[in-house]
Amino acid sequence: MLLTKPHLSSSLLAPKPLSNSTSSPNHVKSITASPSSRRRLRISATSTIDSPAATALSRVDVLSEALPFIQRFKGKTVVVKYGGAAMKSPELQASVIRDLVLLSCVGLRPILVHGGGPEINSWLLRVGVEPQFRNGLRVTDALTMEVVEMVLVGKVNKNLVSLINLAGGTAVGLCGKDARLITARPSPNAAALGFVGEVARVDATVLHPIIASGHIPVVATVAADETGQAYNINADTAAGEIAAAVGAEKLLLLTDVSGILADRNDPGSLVKEIDIAGVRQMVSDGQVAGGMIPKVECCVRALAQGVHTASIIDGRVPHSLLLEILTDEGTGTMITG
Repeated sequence: MLLTKPHLSSSLLAPKPLSNSTSSPNHVKSITASPSSRRRLRISATSTIDSPAATALSRVDVLSEALPFIQRFKGKTVVVKYGGAAMKSPELQASVIRDLVLLSCVGLRPILVHGGGPEINSWLLRVGVEPQFRNGLRVTDALTMEVVEMVLVGKVNKNLVSLINLAGGTAVGLCGKDARLITARPSPNAAALGFVGEVARVDATVLHPIIASGHIPVVATVAADETGQAYNINADTAAGEIAAAVGAEKLLLLTDVSGILADRNDPGSLVKEIDIAGVRQMVSDGQVAGGMIPKVECCVRALAQGVHTASIIDGRVPHSLLLEILTDEGTGTMITG
């Protein structure tokens, strides 16, 4: 099944009907639904009162319409992979942090898994090392691995923990090495890429009491193999494996694109929802290519291991997490089992 939708505007959490009606495979569903009678009544009722009161009523209306989604996901675990533009922009970073804290406050159990490519590049240059990439993957020699671990675990991770705490949440910073959360193995291309690893297994034992206590785990994707050798793990892959290990309701990958496009040359051809068979067909037909392929594969693998839905969402849209979880429309592509 494949549904498409126009590219979402940057307006945040505009009130929408919460119907879950199904659409035909080729139906194009507009983001802006026609106002309900309740919505028309609210507009007419507030047209004669002052602006502050109208604004307050509008906010209450949004909260009221989010209630069914909050009830649906209360107590459920959602794993968010954080990176890209949402990590580089202070405004977008603040948006993501506030979204995570809000989701935690209304009863969801978020886990944040992060990369930190731009920070790594900056610190490599500071120590006189030119970042190297092959086929989009970082070449990680021994010195680069030291910098990767210092930056991801010691700087980026603790900065995110601090930001969540400042926003009113309580975060716990971890990396794959802690309590053997992630055990790594060398990549098949280790000879060319160095200490770039894959996930051999995940032991989520350490995460359960953290989540149950209402804290937000923040995971840096550095892990060790059986001998203790450190490896840099792709954050998308790590997030998918962690989501499977904790039995997450949703996996969300924040990206620098709007999602999966039916036509890669048409930004307006965003696929709203698609199942595993449909996305595999798109890969086979060449509609999904390049850097989107590993993200799709990560989502499919997570779904195959029991995650209910996986979404590739546009991290450049402020509050994209709330739009994806607490509205019908979302901000990207949802892949279902």
